[in-house]
Amino acid sequence: MTSTASFKTPSDRSCLAIVLAAGEGTRMNSGKPKVLHQVANRSMIGHVLSTLAKAGATSVAAVVGPDREDVANEVRKGFPGAQIFVQRDRLGTAHAVLSARDALEQGADDVIVAFGDTPLVLAETFAKLRAPLARGAGLVAMGFEAQDPTGYGRFITSGDELLAIREHKDATEAEQAITLCNGGLMAIRGDLALSLLGRVENRNAKGEYYLTDIVEIAHGLGYRTAVAIVPEDEVHGVNDRAQLAAAERMIQDRLRQEVMASGVTLVAPETVFLSHDTRLGRDVVVEPHVVFGPGVVVEDGAVVHSFSHLEGARIAPGAGVGPFARLRPGASVGPKAKVGNFVEIKNTELGAGAKVSHLTYLGDASVGAGANIGAGTITCNYDGFGKYRTEIGEGAFIGSNSSLVAPITIGKGAFVGSGSVITDDIPDDALGLGRGRQIVKEDWAIAFREKAQAAKGK
Repeated sequence: MTSTASFKTPSDRSCLAIVLAAGEGTRMNSGKPKVLHQVANRSMIGHVLSTLAKAGATSVAAVVGPDREDVANEVRKGFPGAQIFVQRDRLGTAHAVLSARDALEQGADDVIVAFGDTPLVLAETFAKLRAPLARGAGLVAMGFEAQDPTGYGRFITSGDELLAIREHKDATEAEQAITLCNGGLMAIRGDLALSLLGRVENRNAKGEYYLTDIVEIAHGLGYRTAVAIVPEDEVHGVNDRAQLAAAERMIQDRLRQEVMASGVTLVAPETVFLSHDTRLGRDVVVEPHVVFGPGVVVEDGAVVHSFSHLEGARIAPGAGVGPFARLRPGASVGPKAKVGNFVEIKNTELGAGAKVSHLTYLGDASVGAGANIGAGTITCNYDGFGKYRTEIGEGAFIGSNSSLVAPITIGKGAFVGSGSVITDDIPDDALGLGRGRQIVKEDWAIAFREKAQAAKGK
């Protein structure tokens, strides 16, 4: 039967997303639940939850396995206010959805069933899945044209109507020839969900309660059942490490295309690895073999040279980083500042035009505008118990191979002599030296060689 009730527009419809995340993922051969494995520096279930929020989900119910507080915490982090339900017995996908019965009973215009191990689904796809519900459909299933349909459930259709989804093991030979396959995701009219799920039986080859059976049930009751077709890559699920790597490859390709479309030059795109939250401004240039960890912002016109690794860092317009640089969390590189090769920076701010050109470690420090840090300089910021800061003023010049023992302040325009160990503050425009006085012994080397050669002869 087709309801004659009026429907709200999709943007006005409430939406409950039920995310199935109870699988342990034994084929991952891991001590960590499958949905917590990461692609682009975010857990797979984190990707799903973020996408559902963008697609307009108003509430989330996650179904997790017993004693999986780690998964529950990740869900709450990804969607604050999410309800958590435990599936103690593994009796099939319909049984898993019914584990969230309390959430279903609270009522929603639309119910989406999603999976915690499908991180590539787009927000537009969830919207596409919901749209027919607003036009009167009782149920919508997501499908794709499979290059190799082996193992997938098949869509049995008549025109635009989806009659049933037949699991591969239960399909006839003729049905197995069908290439329109089940992508797993489903949208159900909220007022029908519990009724349809309650009618599912377990008369199949595996003795499980299949969520897919509600298609045939809904059609038999006269409700319109529709199909939303998406590209095969988008429904890529992850069951083992090889599929995890494939998901990483696909999401990296997607992220690279997005940043290049926004005005970023990736000299060799396939060698650059981005995080889900990487932000690159216009006219940024990224050379080959650069890795972006979480929390990196690179502003307009900056250059990141080859073989650099960045995480939790911010790079201002016109700055240059690398090659072979490592920026750790809390690193902030000012406008037109330079971070050169084999430089590591952590929890440190570089002022505009400051230069740290090579072979240097700066931790828990601030470097004023225009300062120059010589090769081999380190800030000694940790004593085994606490971290301490080093403050370097504008225009200061730190000579090569210097050790700055924090806490310490180097004044504006001050100089530190090469090879110094500095333990006391240096005022503005002063010179600080902390090294032993040089001694020269004339002809010492001649006597040394003669003695050594004589000893060798014996």
